[in-house]
Amino acid sequence: MKDIQFTRHRRLRSSAGIRSLVRETYLHKEDFIYPIFVIDGEDIKNEIASMPGIYQLSMDHLLAEVDEVVSLGIKSVILFGVPFEHDKDEEGTGAFSHNGLVQVATRLIKEKYPELIVVADTCLCEYTSHGHCGVVEGDKILNDASLDLLTKTAISQAEAGADIIAPSNMMDGFVTAIRAGLDEAGFLDVPIMSYAVKYASSYYGPFREAANGAPQFGDRKTYQMDPANRMEAFREAESDIDEGADFLIVKPALSYQDIIRDVKNYTTLPVVAYNVSGEYSMVKAAALNGWVDEKSIVLEMLTGMKRAGADLIITYFAKDAARYLDDMK
Repeated sequence: MKDIQFTRHRRLRSSAGIRSLVRETYLHKEDFIYPIFVIDGEDIKNEIASMPGIYQLSMDHLLAEVDEVVSLGIKSVILFGVPFEHDKDEEGTGAFSHNGLVQVATRLIKEKYPELIVVADTCLCEYTSHGHCGVVEGDKILNDASLDLLTKTAISQAEAGADIIAPSNMMDGFVTAIRAGLDEAGFLDVPIMSYAVKYASSYYGPFREAANGAPQFGDRKTYQMDPANRMEAFREAESDIDEGADFLIVKPALSYQDIIRDVKNYTTLPVVAYNVSGEYSMVKAAALNGWVDEKSIVLEMLTGMKRAGADLIITYFAKDAARYLDDMK
């Protein structure tokens, strides 16, 4: 054995203290953006069957949820509206109503917690009777006609006090249209967190139950990206950067960490990983069956997203992860 030469990497793993000393990637509560589903009606707290621990909340339950979020040290939330079916229409007018769900929820939250960052999901699909993210003509989703409605939605959300506008529709030109609209309305300082790289993914299934926004015909493959494509992500990111995006979202996260790294290497803008509903549900289901240790796998998964290059993570695990980080102190 005396003549064998090798490097002793294990020296830097020999104790918990040394492992902590040389650790490269850390999770912080400030990294998390917690999604909240706001539903029409009163005294509603519906647990989403496919997303244990996540609820549709009416306005009278919203602040209790936000109280918990704030108490855990989470600094940001993203809001999704869930209107009644009879309130939906072809153009999704509830999305840009002054009294829309996201708008009312934003005002309610900002009145009590002005320092909490409220991100408004800017899309039409939850509000349209057809469930698509834009104007529909026959079986086609019209790109340019959709931009006006998305811009109106963004402006109404900014008027309500949203700190960040997060358009998720994947129409071409949506960032430049929304940026121009916000600027013209006087919201020059409201940033855009663009869903720049959004794949047509099977991981979105539970979200469609949560937001009641499944398409009523066809699918979204004509405007969301093919999961097989990598180079397309560069083109999408480049367009949104040129059009004025302030953050870039990659969605989903777990199967797309190569794309997160690509986008991070490509831009100096903050990169946001969306740890989507299907990723959440798989871990929850496995944990409830005793197949995995939830705490360790959640922290490993989220750390992997940060290691891949995410500066921020939109995650349904935000409250759980905040508690786990407290336990580690």
